[in-house]
Amino acid sequence: MDFRAACEETKTGICLLQDGNQEPFKVRLHLAKDILMIQEQDVICVSGEPFYSGERTVTIRRQTVGGFGLSIKGGAEHNIPVVISKISKEQRAELSGLLFIGDAILQINGINVRKCKHEEVVQVLRNAGEEVTLTVSFLKRAPAFLKLPLNEDCACAPSDQSSGTSSPLCDSGLHLNYHPNNTDTLSCSSWPTSPGLRWEKRWCDLRLIPLLHSRFSQYVPGTDVSRQNAFQVIAVDGVCSGIIQCLSAEDCIDWLQAIATNISNLTKHNIKKINRNFPVNQQIVYMGWCEAREQDPLQDRAYSPTFLALRGSCLYKFLAPPDSDLLDRRKHCFTVQSESGEDLYFSVELDSDLAQWERAFQTATFLEVERIQCKTYACVLESHLMGLTIDFSTGFICFDAATKAVLWRFKFSQLKGSSDDGKSKIKFLFQNPDTKQIEAKELEFSNLFAVLHCIHSFFAAKVACLDPLFLGNQATTSAAPSSAATSKAKYTT
Repeated sequence: MDFRAACEETKTGICLLQDGNQEPFKVRLHLAKDILMIQEQDVICVSGEPFYSGERTVTIRRQTVGGFGLSIKGGAEHNIPVVISKISKEQRAELSGLLFIGDAILQINGINVRKCKHEEVVQVLRNAGEEVTLTVSFLKRAPAFLKLPLNEDCACAPSDQSSGTSSPLCDSGLHLNYHPNNTDTLSCSSWPTSPGLRWEKRWCDLRLIPLLHSRFSQYVPGTDVSRQNAFQVIAVDGVCSGIIQCLSAEDCIDWLQAIATNISNLTKHNIKKINRNFPVNQQIVYMGWCEAREQDPLQDRAYSPTFLALRGSCLYKFLAPPDSDLLDRRKHCFTVQSESGEDLYFSVELDSDLAQWERAFQTATFLEVERIQCKTYACVLESHLMGLTIDFSTGFICFDAATKAVLWRFKFSQLKGSSDDGKSKIKFLFQNPDTKQIEAKELEFSNLFAVLHCIHSFFAAKVACLDPLFLGNQATTSAAPSSAATSKAKYTT
């Protein structure tokens, strides 16, 4: 693993990937700061133009001592073509750019062998003469018994052919008694296009997983069954990596820790940006994915992914991560929050439209507060039933519900701060007009959300009374607000 910085992990390694019902195949993972790249091997033309996509035609000459210098596996009995599984180490330089481990043999001297059994292909190659023309195509996803060693060295030693038989599960060697001093060379004379063609085996991107708000899991979805040395990564848009199988438990933990570190760093950076728009007591502490156990009596130990956000003293639960700035890419949007706590999200076309709606909501809120003048809520103070009246003219009045005796009263201007527990209690901080000292008054309400909305609406109306732009606008504004504005007033008072 390559650690470039303590707060950022980069890591590259070879794993197996199982995608759907396919057999696992070899992939390379590359972890960057904000993305996980899954790459598969492919053979690509790096110079000239290939005759046709995916297939190459190569002519090789049988050497007097050494034969073709390659081995094969597979066959029609396993529902795959025969594949080149080994190339003699000594011949790698000569074969470079022509044949590769993992190449499926499609034709031999023009004979179609795609559906031939292993032994049939071996016999065709043995009887092909001194020169053989192969049409091949790189087989990226081979069954388990054809898999290459999970390292970068793909050279293998010749297999033992003393038995005289071949097996589709084992390498059938076609190199015989190769001698490194032999001077016979390879021929490319039968290539159908320019001899300037050059092919290379390279790692190509198969899937890219953005890490921001992505999640990973070792468990089979919806259960508590853990996969052995395997996991999957799911991006926020639902793109899935497939099942990534590691060589060992230690390797699996290393990958999970590295991915988790980068996801966490991205999350913290995102939270920092979001919190710029919120006061200290409303800032997000942390957010991320968890697995929630379902309360389903018919399905024991069932889990589903849940996105949690801890903000202030409240824990929020989402089906998917809420967008930090915009729910989408639209520029002119606004949110209306109802008295029940529901967020309604809207979009308009122009800046001027958005400004109009803002003035309309301000007008509607002012008119509704001016109409009702006051609002009273039942509350509890030290186990006694009380009442809190929010009056547009006089401010806050707390009184005994039974006797109607006033315990305290303060103007809006005397409220210097407040806090709530997100459930039922509000603590007001008022400044005493005589002593100038701050007095704390705590009350408990059955509908905290409604009380907070009412207070905010009354304060907004008070501010509007002092706003020259609002007062000037009132001269040209109809006394009857639009239906949408009326809805806003109902939501917030």
